[in-house]
Amino acid sequence: MVSSTSSLVFKFLTLTLCLWFLFGTTSGQLSANFYARTCPNFRSIITRAVNSAVSNEARMGASLLRLHFHDCFVNGCDGSVLLDDTANFTGEKTANPNSNSLRGFDVIDTIKTQLERQCPGVVSCADLLAAAARDSVVALRGPSWNVVFGRRDSTTASLSTANSNLPSPTESLSNLISTFSNLGFTTNEMVALSGAHTIGQSRCTVFRNRLYNENNINSTFATSLRANCPSSGGDNNLSPLDSTPTTFDNRYFNDLISQRGLLHSDQELFNGGSTDAQVRTYASNAATFSRDFASAMVKMSNLSPLTGSSGQVRTNCRRTN
Repeated sequence: MVSSTSSLVFKFLTLTLCLWFLFGTTSGQLSANFYARTCPNFRSIITRAVNSAVSNEARMGASLLRLHFHDCFVNGCDGSVLLDDTANFTGEKTANPNSNSLRGFDVIDTIKTQLERQCPGVVSCADLLAAAARDSVVALRGPSWNVVFGRRDSTTASLSTANSNLPSPTESLSNLISTFSNLGFTTNEMVALSGAHTIGQSRCTVFRNRLYNENNINSTFATSLRANCPSSGGDNNLSPLDSTPTTFDNRYFNDLISQRGLLHSDQELFNGGSTDAQVRTYASNAATFSRDFASAMVKMSNLSPLTGSSGQVRTNCRRTN
């Protein structure tokens, strides 16, 4: 009898361990296989949709990556950035760094609709953002990284935290270091993550002051930009963040060395300060940048996720259930 009981216990523990490795945990932890049983095709659904969106508009890759950044930097990767304002609720979309700036919400809506059709109420908006960010970088010929899943969605948002936690394009180097350090990032990781600006574009209103009032900018570069960004007017006119804005490469760092950083905060990374050497390293070694960026993205995408029974899985990313 004892032998039979021991055998059953052993078999049960073995089965439990096998299921843990196969499917991941479902409470309090993230796993690469979190949706293996509940939505096995979710990754291919997201990847196809992201590839289609980026193919239609290459800039969308940068926009989807930025959505993930702006989600994770405000109380963790919980999908809060996607929540719309209501009569009784104020989300993060109208925060100064987000208003008239964040985009790609319609792409997220499309992907979420496809996921809900395939696996109703299963894949969270926070996980969707994490996967879409990785797929966007890959679609623009950048590095890949392992994304783990199991994040749940917040039922709240924080306008004030979005205004205080998200780095500004006018930040000094010391403020950038402090902002990232407050979230647990080293200075090296901050520089690597700033390399996300190797793709995408920015509005004239964000960099106008640099064009007309700063000295650490290549004069030919500044002159060429002023044609599209006058000293007044044209606030929404766009300029690329680096000279190859639809390819995820290390060109951003080469541009900084040439004093062709578009944003004040960009050029701060190469302006006689403590990060100059790292910028030179990334400018001369694309593989090192790709490796460090991927590693920093893994860390960022795991900032304070809601797991287990916390939060919810929103069926519409724009509102709570």
